[in-house]
Amino acid sequence: MPREYIKKEKTLVIIKPDGVQRTLIGEIIRRYERVGLKLVGMKLLVPAPEQAKAHYMIGGEEWLETVGKKASAAYEKKGEVSPFKTYRENGIAILEANMKYLSSGPVVAMVWEGHEAVTLVRKLTGGTEPRSTDVGTIRGDYTLDSYGLADSANRSIRNIIHASGLQEEAEKEIPIWFKKEEIFDYRLIAEQILYDVNLDGILE
Repeated sequence: MPREYIKKEKTLVIIKPDGVQRTLIGEIIRRYERVGLKLVGMKLLVPAPEQAKAHYMIGGEEWLETVGKKASAAYEKKGEVSPFKTYRENGIAILEANMKYLSSGPVVAMVWEGHEAVTLVRKLTGGTEPRSTDVGTIRGDYTLDSYGLADSANRSIRNIIHASGLQEEAEKEIPIWFKKEEIFDYRLIAEQILYDVNLDGILE
């Protein structure tokens, strides 16, 4: 593959408290490693509520409006009326629930690197709602939560993982969780197999 085509990206993955509690850390890492992604940063921590808020609010007020509007549409689809007067109020409620969820226990924050890493990680991770996402994805294989179940308990959906949705998001999210010196640049032998044109160095 020509070097100019290789799009090396970094993306953020967080194994949320439910993923840690269900002892899925090794399995999740294995999925990303097996496809050829390189782990360049990793830490175990309990996020402070302020850190969780900063994570969700990278989209600012627009994010509150957007998620509030989606939630309102979901109420209408079920034939229900949203209990919130405005999209923003609904967005704030979702933000508070997400903050509570993400800061409720230990998480594993990771930075993965590779060719179009953001898109690849999202594909392996699966859709936001585990119930409706594909079998073979991490969320589809390892949890059963749904929007309906989460709404009935007035809580965030428990979907094991956060994965950056766009490269621009990853670039904003990673500094919330990692200092520059906590992300490593190193050689992984597997990258030679994945990216080198002539597979130089295999034969002695």
